[in-house]
This record gives sequence, C-alpha cells and structure tokens, in this order.
Amino acid sequence: WAWMVVCTMAITGKADQGFIRKRNASLVLNELRLSAPLSRADLAKRIGLNRSTISSIVAQLLEEQLVHETELQTDKIGRPGLSLELNPSGGCMIGVEVGVGISKVILTDFLAGNIWKGRLELPLEEPIDGYLHAAGRLVEHALREAAKQQRRVLGIGISVPGLVDVTEGVLRISPNFRGQEIPIVGPWRKRFGLPVIVENDANAAALGEHYFGVAKDAPNFLYLGAAAGIGGGIIIDGKIFRGRGGYAGEVGHMTMDPEGDMCNCGKRGCWETLIGPRAVVERYRRSVAAGSASPLSKNLEGVTFGAIVEAAEIGDLAAVSVLQEVGHDLGLGIANLVNVFNPQLVILGGVLSLAHETLIPMIRETVKQNSLYPMRAALSILPSEYGTEDCLMGAVSLILDDLMRAPV
Repeated sequence: WAWMVVCTMAITGKADQGFIRKRNASLVLNELRLSAPLSRADLAKRIGLNRSTISSIVAQLLEEQLVHETELQTDKIGRPGLSLELNPSGGCMIGVEVGVGISKVILTDFLAGNIWKGRLELPLEEPIDGYLHAAGRLVEHALREAAKQQRRVLGIGISVPGLVDVTEGVLRISPNFRGQEIPIVGPWRKRFGLPVIVENDANAAALGEHYFGVAKDAPNFLYLGAAAGIGGGIIIDGKIFRGRGGYAGEVGHMTMDPEGDMCNCGKRGCWETLIGPRAVVERYRRSVAAGSASPLSKNLEGVTFGAIVEAAEIGDLAAVSVLQEVGHDLGLGIANLVNVFNPQLVILGGVLSLAHETLIPMIRETVKQNSLYPMRAALSILPSEYGTEDCLMGAVSLILDDLMRAPV
C-alpha cells in the first residue's frame, strides 16, 4: 500500500508539473501575442513568475520555433535584453470553412498572415459530403504550397454550420445542409496525418475575433453571424461557452413568432426566419411586389442580400426600409441576449457585416429601448474585422487556440 501511495504521488507530481509547465508556457505565448515585443524581464513582471522559470519556458519555445528573438532593447533603463516576439515562421495553419454554396481554405503563418487561399463554389443542393470532398482537395493544394515554402503545418481547423460534437469531431446535425452524424475529425486525421479540430462556424468566428479581430481586448462578448442561417458565438472569460452538451449558441433558433414562417430546423418563427439572409431577400421581394419602386425589380428572382445592401447605399427606399425592419428585429433579439449575458461587445459578422452602416444604428436604438440600463451602459456593437471571411479566419484560430492552451 505504501509503495502504491509513493508511486501515485510520483506520477501525480509529474502530471502536475507538466500541467503547470504547459499553463505557464501558455501565459508566455498569450502575453507575447498581446504585447510583444517583450524581454524576459518584462514577461517575468507581467506574469508573476521568476526569471529562471521564464528563461526555461522561453528556451523551449525558442526550440519549438514558436518564439524568436529580435533587436536589443535600448530605450529602457538597466541592462539591455533581447526582445521576444511570436515567430510568424514558426509554423503555418490551415483554416477550412464549409459553407452553404462554397468551400474555402486558407493557409496562414503563425500570426495569421495569408500565404495561400482557395475556394470552390458548389450547387446548393450538394450534400455536405461533397463540400467536405471539395475542401479536402483545397487542403491538398495548401499542403503542397506549404511544402514548396518548406513550412511545417501545425494543424487544420474546420468550421461548419450546425451542432458540432467537438470531443468526438462529429457534425451531429446541420439544418441548412440537412445532414447529420457526419464524422469529420477521424477521417481527416487519417487522410492528412495532422491535428484536426472541427467547430461550429459561429463559435469559430467568435474565437477568430478574439484572437485576430475587434474583440482582442474583450474577454466577454457575443458574436452574431449570418451566412445561409444565423449563428451565435458566446465568449466568456476568453473561452467559448458551450453549455452542457457543447451546443450552446444556436441563437438563430430562438422562437420569436410561433405563427411565423417555417424554419429549416422544423420549427416556426425562429429568429433566423426574420433576420437571416434568405428572410431579408424574401421581405424585399414582397415589398417590391406590393408596389415599392426598386432598381432591382426587373430581376427579383436573382436578388441577393448583397445586392439589397448595395441598393440601399444608392438610395433604394425599398432596400433601406427592409434593412431598417431587419435592424429592429435584430435589435430585439440582441436586447434579450444582452439582458441575459451582459456582454461588453456584440459583433455582427458574415453577410450582416455588409449592411452594418444601416443595421447598427437601428440595432443600437432598439437595444436601448429594450434592455436594462446597467446591461447596455458600456455596450459596443461593431462589425466583424473579417466580414464574410470571419468563419474562415475563425477556423485558423482553432489551431492557434489549441497551441496557446498547450504549447509544449
């Protein structure tokens, strides 16, 4: 028994030391991500670790090539030291966005700088397996590009619309693809021999805003994005809030009108049926059919959300009116979310960001009228940094996030 206790203590001690070392390395990487260039002494002060611990961690990160040294500091009192920064050449990351109508892939450096990008458009009726196959072909191209430049690939991040079991790497259900129980991580790891992470598209986009976009300084915020449907990402203390089963954030399926239009999820009156791109296009068609003058009236069947935004920008009254109605409906839902989560920031992403100049003023006014004052007092509402590319950059951030949490 005593021997078992000693062995258990030894094993647990090693495990604890490994955990602490990973945590400390994560702190160093994140501090450099946010505030580089920094010296070893700067890192020790900011993180609260002793110099020898910092030096040991930095040595390992230098060996892993995730960090590099830059020019000597000469503008500070005391002994000069080499500055440290994240190393853009420390590795590259592949981001994959599987969206309705399109598959996209991007290859970036360790700082998310673009190296190569590709996209393939597919028929809307194509099953999700076809989209994944197309994305795989693009990944093969990205890997050839990385090999050509002699860059090591750190992993592949994939964003998909729907309920994702991130632990098992399975897309459980996707209303807009009408697919379910689609294994992704297992087959892709086997095919490419790399770490693979799959995530709901809105969660991924929210994480991308946290690492690369307008939410760098906001540990608590909500992301609201639109492509074929509406998705939400909830970031609390810098981490994705997943809920019990991992499926939190499906804000597009909040019931707003029980007698409303049928949603792809099988329910009536979801928020998505009021503010989603398809719903906006349908509103516009009904408005023009009822007699509203519009430069797009000759081709109503071919109208897109982007075309409506462009029409509003040149003074199309029907387009302006429809977007203002959508802004009001967006504002009502956002006000409810603000009252529940009390975020410091709400981000509009996907195609919603294309119309931010029209939508955000109406959203702000509606939120002001329908949320509690302390909740909205310091609230910001901003468009996404990456617009319609936010899910793609979010996919990249999945790999960075994984490395930041366990870099050694």
